[in-house]
Amino acid sequence: MTPTEHPMVDAVARPATTGSQPARIAALLGLEDAASMDDVALADKVAEGLGVHAATSLGSALGPMIEVVGGIIPEATFRRVRKGGKPLSREMSERLYEVGRVWEAARRSYGGDEDAAKAFLSRPHPLLDGRSPLELAQRSSAGADAVVNLMRRAEAGFAA
Repeated sequence: MTPTEHPMVDAVARPATTGSQPARIAALLGLEDAASMDDVALADKVAEGLGVHAATSLGSALGPMIEVVGGIIPEATFRRVRKGGKPLSREMSERLYEVGRVWEAARRSYGGDEDAAKAFLSRPHPLLDGRSPLELAQRSSAGADAVVNLMRRAEAGFAA
């Protein structure tokens, strides 16, 4: 089965808007048991290494806004892992998870308006030293935390 033939890829085209946050992120990453996923189960999946279909699923959700393969995961790594039929490394899996977590938070912050969420994530923000939220989220888990915290402060009325 190729990454684009994975059964959850089509589900990502219609992202879940209900369920727990781990379940929504798991669906975004194309995990088969997403609906029943909790924090611990998702953490275990990421630590074990996600399948290459997770990159394809996330890419389907984000669209042309970001190159998942070539941007988050180097193309050579993706091809090597896909050819070998092995899971992505923990580091690559964590990168996918962090970007997925930020995407999910942005989508929720904008009431499900994906165009508004994508606009927010791709435009430079003064409270992120002029970097785009997506750029910062791709760099590290601390960057992803900074973006999620910015959105939480904005929802509470403490940041623009």
